[in-house]
Amino acid sequence: MGSSERQRELKRRRHRRVKVRHIKRKAAKASVSEKVQLAEKLRSLTPGAEEIISRLELQER
Repeated sequence: MGSSERQRELKRRRHRRVKVRHIKRKAAKASVSEKVQLAEKLRSLTPGAEEIISRLELQER
């Protein structure tokens, strides 16, 4: 039997959190062009990406 929608939602959230952690680690050592790529990955990953991007200073405004 499949899991409930809530369980799938929680699993997606946990997986997103892990991926965001990896991106944060990479952002610390990234060059300018790499930061642009990381920002694009964040945008496709999570709806709250703009806040994370501004917090990590991945794009100049």
